[in-house]
Amino acid sequence: MSSPLGITPDPALRKGLQSRHISMIALGGAIGTGLFVASGATIHDAGPGGALVAYAVMGIMVFFLMQSLGEMSAYMPCSNPFEEYGSRFVSKSFGFAAGWNYWFNWSITLAAEVVAAGLIMKFWLPDVPSWVWSLIFLGGLLALNLFAVKAFGEAEFWFASIKVIAVVVFLIVGVLMVFGVIGGPSPGFENWTIGDAPFVDWPLGMLSVFLIAGFAFQGTEMVAVAAGEAIEPRSAIPRAVRTVFFRILLFYIGTLTIIAFLIPYTSPELLDASDENVAVAPFTLVFKLAGIDAAASIMNAVILVAILSAGNASLYAATRALYGLGVEGNAPRIFGKVSRTGVPAAAVAATAAIGALCFVASRVGDGKAYTVLVTASSVAGFVTWVGIAWAHYRFRRAWNLQGRDLKELPYKAWLYPAGPIVALLMCVAVIAGQYYLAVEGGEDGGLGLWLTSYAALILFVGLWWGHKLITKTPTVDLRTADLSPMAAASAHRDPDPVG
Repeated sequence: MSSPLGITPDPALRKGLQSRHISMIALGGAIGTGLFVASGATIHDAGPGGALVAYAVMGIMVFFLMQSLGEMSAYMPCSNPFEEYGSRFVSKSFGFAAGWNYWFNWSITLAAEVVAAGLIMKFWLPDVPSWVWSLIFLGGLLALNLFAVKAFGEAEFWFASIKVIAVVVFLIVGVLMVFGVIGGPSPGFENWTIGDAPFVDWPLGMLSVFLIAGFAFQGTEMVAVAAGEAIEPRSAIPRAVRTVFFRILLFYIGTLTIIAFLIPYTSPELLDASDENVAVAPFTLVFKLAGIDAAASIMNAVILVAILSAGNASLYAATRALYGLGVEGNAPRIFGKVSRTGVPAAAVAATAAIGALCFVASRVGDGKAYTVLVTASSVAGFVTWVGIAWAHYRFRRAWNLQGRDLKELPYKAWLYPAGPIVALLMCVAVIAGQYYLAVEGGEDGGLGLWLTSYAALILFVGLWWGHKLITKTPTVDLRTADLSPMAAASAHRDPDPVG
């Protein structure tokens, strides 16, 4: 019997994502508010040199993480990779906590993206409350994610294509401006030498930017989530891992360099966490400097599309995490069921409800709410990355201990074991560094910043050890760890209907 929600007994997700969808989901998930909106704050806080170094170092870390994730997800694709890999190679309790943390991460990110979309609308309609737009956009994203996954993949492909074109055009126009071809005389290196540039408040300024940079790069791991619904994961995942990362790094480093040349870090128009003028993004400012006012308005529309795209991907990733938790019995079983079109409708609805956090913006001020959401989501993302590195390190150890041949792997991570170890240590260092930033916040803001920064970590550790104390599950013995590529697929079978 079907339930009133239209949930069917077969919870298997439909395989509707092609290779081009996978690549664009990974690319599109990482190009959103972190690039279009928050990039100005990084230069403002750390200076041009500090911002570039922070993003470059973060890029190296993400490269190693993508290698680790690519190796595991190409061999054993599933829709809930962080719960699955954590459970298989660390412990059931670790996987339980990793799954909930990932859901929390992207549920909060969804709220942050919807908040940003409301802020961008102020560019055209400053008198309309931003929460009105947040409600409209959240409803639109909910509707889109209730379609079949193929429709989601196609929509995300075109959304991401628009973003890529916009960034390429920005880079071309920016280079022409730097050399003085358009927009007046070349600024030269003037903005790199004013005040404390190129490194502002060193090293604390750069440390503070690491979290923003991490938020910007978060989304690249969605390639593993999408693997569970990919038609040919063994070929699509390696292709995405090899190409997407370098494109993302080029876009971020190139964009930050252009902004640093054209806009001084002292400019009050750069996005600042406490600035009410957050609707004016750095991309728009550059086009205004070029004297192309119409293009600036068009660019703002592209930014809006980019933000909605990132929000769309956030809802997708969080939904699949909750779906996986439901399938494994770590969340109510209703979340492990799918609709007639192969979509986990209950999980989509529950995740979208978390997007109601966007309405906090109308209570405490748009800029403040956005900053709180970004901070909480960023730390949750770093916790996810710690889980990726640790799970991969133990996966390969299990592989070697069980005498398996590396030729069986469709994709092999570069520089193992150095890659996951370096990534793990860097993630831990950044998370630990947030304590110093919170202490430096002073009496007025230190405690609040500390609680905001470490909410996700506290939640993760609490779930991990709480589950361990209740269930008494041991750490996985790597000599007998499950290395079957089909285990994840078979786990998504639950013959019990809903209703």
